[in-house]
Amino acid sequence: MAKAKQQFTCQQCGATFTKWMGRCENCGEWNTLVEQAPLSTGKSAVAKSVNSGQVLSAQTLDSIAAEESLTRLVTGFADLDTVLGGGILPGGVTLLAGQPGIGKSTLLLQVTAKISEKYPVLYASGEESAHQVKLRAERLGASKSDQLGFVASTSADDIAATIRSGKYQLVVIDSIQTLSLDEITSAPGTVSQITNSSNVIIRAAKETGAAVILVGHVTKEGSIAGPKVLEHLVDVVLQFEGDRYGGFKVVRAMKNRYGSTAEAAIFEMAENGLEVVSNPSAALLAERRDEDGSVVLATLEGTRPLLVEIQALVNPTSFGYPKRTASGFDLNRLNLLIAVLERRTKLKLSDKDVYINVVGGMKLSDPAADLAICMAVASAAAGRKLQAGTVVFGEVGLGGEVRSVIGIDKRIAEAKKLGFTHALAPATTKHAFIQGVSDMRSAFIDHLQK
Repeated sequence: MAKAKQQFTCQQCGATFTKWMGRCENCGEWNTLVEQAPLSTGKSAVAKSVNSGQVLSAQTLDSIAAEESLTRLVTGFADLDTVLGGGILPGGVTLLAGQPGIGKSTLLLQVTAKISEKYPVLYASGEESAHQVKLRAERLGASKSDQLGFVASTSADDIAATIRSGKYQLVVIDSIQTLSLDEITSAPGTVSQITNSSNVIIRAAKETGAAVILVGHVTKEGSIAGPKVLEHLVDVVLQFEGDRYGGFKVVRAMKNRYGSTAEAAIFEMAENGLEVVSNPSAALLAERRDEDGSVVLATLEGTRPLLVEIQALVNPTSFGYPKRTASGFDLNRLNLLIAVLERRTKLKLSDKDVYINVVGGMKLSDPAADLAICMAVASAAAGRKLQAGTVVFGEVGLGGEVRSVIGIDKRIAEAKKLGFTHALAPATTKHAFIQGVSDMRSAFIDHLQK
């Protein structure tokens, strides 16, 4: 009988090697190789798989009987239901990932408390004890439900068996990185444990029709910890973003087999848990001061219009290399826009430190934020401010031109609702509310007050 060989697996990319190395040859990461269970080198398993199996009988798509409409589980948050595509679908597996301390466990405990009013729910925790979860449940008012069960376990086998019992309509697992299978000798959180544990859980969910929510950890870069295959296995991937120390928190779908990925739910943390922000635009602009360097951006968070204040500060640099800092905005994009301003206008920023802040802890990925960033930088550098009642949106090209963006009607409607009188937007957009600008130079000359 052939001797079993050692196997080392990279925790970042999943590549396997026969010996340990400090650096993975596949992805280049350091200290990511972990020893796994020895593999059998015999060819009996391969030969058996080649000779076994049955010929499958195929059927046409038209002959497949349509399933009856499934009743989705309502979470108690209308915006979160919209992000999920109408609620939690029975038999679906959802992965919720976010920074530590941002409120994942709080949100899920509130959701389970709401769903347990009608259906039996199981909350399985591998990170906290029963007493810790009870304290949070009492604070959130979720401790009195008779259909909300709790178990503290890190065994994927036991949790999968519990799901197969068919007693629960929804199972929350906090978190997938703490689960392990008895057959695998590696530690919890490794690639093999996460992959195999999630496979066991997902298979149990599909067999019984129970909805499962998995909590996922994130790395310091912000990506979901573990193998990328985890995101492929689940049906829905939700990203919980925001500042864990304050400000708004946003839940958006990065993948959704049952709905759109263009929706977002905005929350804020209160004494009794997370609450949906009904009018985030008014809350973000409540403490705004009309001065130079302050510009109001009309952006879209998914398909939801939102008004956000952009603040810019421009100071002479004390060093040979000017500093650029951005909070809530991509730093590389800021450097690109500064280069466009210096090349296409008379604005000189090579000896200036530039600081950008998106108020409220929001993170912008909307291309329409380009014009607002440029106007804020120019306003701060020149000591001039925009006309009162102005909102700004538009994409800026490398030639200094201002390009059109999507969702113009939604942005204008949100601005009008909060009392703004006009908007700086691309000149190609024909609307009575818009003062069109074609390039950055004309925008500075015509719209920055002395």
